[in-house]
Amino acid sequence: MRHLRALCAIADTGSLRKAARQLGMTQPSLTTQLRRIENTIGGRLFSREVTGSRPTPLGRSVLCRARSIVAEMNALVDEVRLEAGQTADARLRIGSTGSRAVVGWLRRLRARYPDADTTIHIDVSANALLQMVAANQLDVAFVHEVEGAPLRVPEGVERRVLVEREPQFVALAETHPAAARPVVRLAELAADQWMVDPSVDGEGPGLRRVLAAAGLNPRVVYGDYLTAADLVASGEVVTPCQPTARSRQGVAVRPLHGDPLTVRLFLASRAVPAARTGADRAPDPAARTGATEPAPDPAARTGATEPAPDTVARTGATEPAPDPVSGMPIDVDAAAPGAPLDVDALFGDLADAYFEIAWASVVYRQWLVRNESPLLRLQEPPTRDELDILGLAGPAEVS
Repeated sequence: MRHLRALCAIADTGSLRKAARQLGMTQPSLTTQLRRIENTIGGRLFSREVTGSRPTPLGRSVLCRARSIVAEMNALVDEVRLEAGQTADARLRIGSTGSRAVVGWLRRLRARYPDADTTIHIDVSANALLQMVAANQLDVAFVHEVEGAPLRVPEGVERRVLVEREPQFVALAETHPAAARPVVRLAELAADQWMVDPSVDGEGPGLRRVLAAAGLNPRVVYGDYLTAADLVASGEVVTPCQPTARSRQGVAVRPLHGDPLTVRLFLASRAVPAARTGADRAPDPAARTGATEPAPDPAARTGATEPAPDTVARTGATEPAPDPVSGMPIDVDAAAPGAPLDVDALFGDLADAYFEIAWASVVYRQWLVRNESPLLRLQEPPTRDELDILGLAGPAEVS
């Protein structure tokens, strides 16, 4: 089973490095394991190409059987755990591509389900996390989708959109001339070297598309965002970053004029019959519920029945909640063994955590006020003193 899971991971991610990260092992170890599997079978299962690892005809034949066996094993394990009865520990397995909102999300989930064994799996590859949800290795996953680079959403996975278009900011050295301005134009970075993480799905193609649309062709290099801070602070590179990125010494985070780089944030979960999700219950107008759909088309816009007019909006609810602070009633039995997963409650906790970290980020908060985002209507209105601190008092004041 370990070998079959490894083959599926390589095929799903298209990369030995990504597959190794998903499986919690090193790339050399996975490479050695793949050689042993191929020696046992007697033929090559994957071909190494510039774009990654692709199954050979023999590999596709093996994967066709391997996927069904892995799925049957997952189903067997789940059935056995359910058969074990009420003494089994409750589990909640969540995944994320990485966000400062995850800390607050975990805090809320542990308060909601104090007796559950809650685990978090972080992976820079959103596609890998979606595959783990489809394979029942994760219950839910909070991921981002780069605009213009749709993710491969597996059949049977549904999405609740948290933010339809979150702007991506740029991280640059504090000594950079453009850092002196509150908003940076792409043209001001034309002579800079950009760095992106090739492991982040869609990041490289998305950046190149935006630069090309602006008539720019700067050098783009590849690296790891986790180790990029020193390079940015030294002025060697500039990088795209989340608007909630934490400030670091020597690094300035600024929004880009016109918000050319955006991502969609959504929560993915497995689709379940309506009877198990409680969809037949009378709706609670005060409950925060994310709109869902099976999403056969990865590029389809999901979430609210009508898209929000602003670039940042809570589009997960099918109808606006009159009380954005109140979530669904806490049900301590919802995470019990065998109980249906209350994805609406998980989505509500994630939404609260995201808005908390968004409002706490000074640069992002400035952007929200300047753009009169609907997000402001879901928070306490900013006071005159707060607007003064932000340098936004006067015409930009929000009532």
